[in-house]
Amino acid sequence: MSSRLQALWGWFDSRMPSAAEQWRLHASEYYAPKNFNFWYFFGSLAALVLVIQIVSGIFLTMHYKPDASLAFGSVEYIRREVPFGWLIAYIHSTGASAFFIVVYLHMFRAMLYGSHREPRELVWIFGVLIYLTLMGEAFFGYLLPWGQMSYWGAQVIVNLFGTVPFIGPDLALWIRGDYVVSDATLNRFFALHVIALPLVLLGLIAAHILALHDVGSNNPDGVEIKKTKGADGKPLDGIPFHPYYTVKDLVGAVVFLAIFCVVMFFAPEMGGYFLEHNNFIPADPLKTPPHIAPVWYFTPYYSILRAVPPLFNSQFPGVLAMGVAVLIFFFLPWLDRSPVKSIRYRGILYKSWLAAFVVVFIILGYLGVKPTTVWGQFGFNAFFLDTKDVATWVARLCTIVYFLFFFLMPWYTARDKVKPVPERVRPH
Repeated sequence: MSSRLQALWGWFDSRMPSAAEQWRLHASEYYAPKNFNFWYFFGSLAALVLVIQIVSGIFLTMHYKPDASLAFGSVEYIRREVPFGWLIAYIHSTGASAFFIVVYLHMFRAMLYGSHREPRELVWIFGVLIYLTLMGEAFFGYLLPWGQMSYWGAQVIVNLFGTVPFIGPDLALWIRGDYVVSDATLNRFFALHVIALPLVLLGLIAAHILALHDVGSNNPDGVEIKKTKGADGKPLDGIPFHPYYTVKDLVGAVVFLAIFCVVMFFAPEMGGYFLEHNNFIPADPLKTPPHIAPVWYFTPYYSILRAVPPLFNSQFPGVLAMGVAVLIFFFLPWLDRSPVKSIRYRGILYKSWLAAFVVVFIILGYLGVKPTTVWGQFGFNAFFLDTKDVATWVARLCTIVYFLFFFLMPWYTARDKVKPVPERVRPH
């Protein structure tokens, strides 16, 4: 059997010469740092969840009907009548939340150990583009069940684009394909969710990995392993990715899948955070839910949107703040001016600001799923209103801290006292 497999591989490799070379380049002879820890599981877990979502999504599209009059019924048919359809549906819905969990943890790891720093700026930029594409993919897919929260959530989010000066109404009309969320909207969101954005996502992931393997992986100490090589030309502080890290990632995948299955089988709704209760009700354009909120992974930015008071009865300042809150991640490599990369060698300033950022991000996410009653009527006078809505003021305070984390970063990272580190740990 072994000789037959080798013969088959030789036949394949002779007709596709780059196969063996690519395997050596990106696996068996790709040297990664020796000191990867727990935080380095989440990159491979994100790839695993992507595969889960693509495979489960393919099976769901076999029975789903992208028609406003049939969509909700087809989803119920999948859950109730299709053999193991309920399992596939819950795999996909749980996978959507799992995707954002591992991506958020993956991004947090980069901020912990300075993986956005030189020479990995392009790796970080591709990663942020993946994050934005994933947000679009989740938003377009959220409408497809055609439940109450899906319909009205899409209506609210698309209407936000209508607040953009001059081009807003035309932009919202172009996104919807109609004057309201309708069958035309459902069809174009289906096409974008199933075909367009997955292709973009796969291309960005390939670019992300290629850029990473060109400059090499970062590590908890910030050591550039390519700087110190032995007589054989191999990094002294590195080991081959395969088999060492493929086996290690396999262990992480087993643990992740165990947790994934527990959630999927015993708590797929996760108290209404993964699957909202209103989404089990057919969409009704004539009946607005008492509280409309996006899924949990969008709520930090939604909370920022609501925290900014309207200006001249326009919600555009909030929409602008929400957009800046996402796009500012692109500039992180140039905002961070610390002489070291890893948090192990940084001082108290960066550690404190990063901790504050994580706390306010979680608080904003929580407040985003809760209804508010008083947000001010117009202009910046709302900041001085005598309001009893504590959640509003907490959200505003958290929003200020969120932006100060980025805007003050050049100042506090440059002045932070760092621990003495070896020269090879410092950036180029």
